[in-house]
Formats: sequence, structure tokens, C-alpha cells
Amino acid sequence: MSVEARITELESRLAFQDDTIQALNDELVAQQRVLERVQLQLEALAKRQEEIGGQLDAADDEAPPPHY
Repeated sequence: MSVEARITELESRLAFQDDTIQALNDELVAQQRVLERVQLQLEALAKRQEEIGGQLDAADDEAPPPHY
């Protein structure tokens, strides 16, 4: 294999690796965005659950109506 053929092969591999790395990076960025969105939703749900739990606790503290 000549030196020029080897250099061409190495350049081809490098270009393929660059494309692969860029594709993986793009996917990683997309996954990070999804993860951030899921974390925000989870925080909102946890806050909502705490609010609902507080309302239920307040309802449990009320005395039953007199006809019981």
C-alpha cells in the first residue's frame, strides 16, 4: 500500500469519525434538552402533590358535620 493510499484511507476514516462524533454530540444535546424538560415537569408535579397533600390534610382536620 502506497503512502498516498494510506493517507487517503486515514483521511477517509477521520472524516467518518468526525461525522460520527458530530452525530453523537447532536444526540447528546437533544437528550440533555429532554432531560431538563423532564426534570422541570417532575419538580412541578412534586410541588403540585405537596399542595394537594396540604389541602387534604386541612380537610382531614375539619370536624365531621353535626348529623354524624
